[in-house]
Amino acid sequence: MTSADSVPPEPDETAPEEDPSRPSWFYTVGRLALAPLARAIYRPHVEGKAHIPRDGSVIFASNHLSFIDSIAIPVAVAPRPVHFLAKSSYFEGTGFKGWLSKSLFTAVGAIPVRRGAGQAALDALDQQRQILETGAAVALYPEGTRSLDGRLYKGRTGVAFLALQTGAPVVPVGLTGTDRVMPVGAKFPSTKERVTIRFGAPLDLSHHGPASSGKARRTATDEIMAAIHALSGQELANAYNESPAQSPMEKIRRALPHERR
Repeated sequence: MTSADSVPPEPDETAPEEDPSRPSWFYTVGRLALAPLARAIYRPHVEGKAHIPRDGSVIFASNHLSFIDSIAIPVAVAPRPVHFLAKSSYFEGTGFKGWLSKSLFTAVGAIPVRRGAGQAALDALDQQRQILETGAAVALYPEGTRSLDGRLYKGRTGVAFLALQTGAPVVPVGLTGTDRVMPVGAKFPSTKERVTIRFGAPLDLSHHGPASSGKARRTATDEIMAAIHALSGQELANAYNESPAQSPMEKIRRALPHERR
């Protein structure tokens, strides 16, 4: 799953324009039904919940291991609403399966976006900025996409950019066990595994410098990833989580110094 992360998605023009800080009745009802059910089935172990701000804008920056990470985080953060970006395809299916997917993602606070690159990535960051400016909470995955081998990959700078631009604190999150509950390719989650969700102390990244500084974005991102690593205990990959280059030009582009949002 792609959540509110720095993977370049393009905003869905049909996305709701309601104030994210005031959750819809469907979100409220869905959360009230989903959270107790998830707790009863999976008995998640939550640590550091005292670090979750009760109000005001906040960014939850987490490692990403499984499709269900974007369900685990809202359940653990409850009763506070939290929003993230999800692929628009999860909202566009037909029949009962399509209705169920759309209902589930709406219930956990997802906002549909389309994947893209370049300007689309900046548009997605701007959408997240608008959510934060309402005083709401968002969840993001600095790695950009799920880790298929369980290692923690280098963070992209989109999360730090948002934090430095808006002044929102970043609460690091370390997830363990979600990849065993629902491994890549599984159609249904296992009920035999237990998930642990650890929240770290909020990070004020303003000392790194302004959002316009590439160095500030990079060092702030490294601080976020170090905090996530301390919570998750994963092996470090020391590389970005991205598919192999498909062309010689792409290999050259990746070899040159540049910033990955």
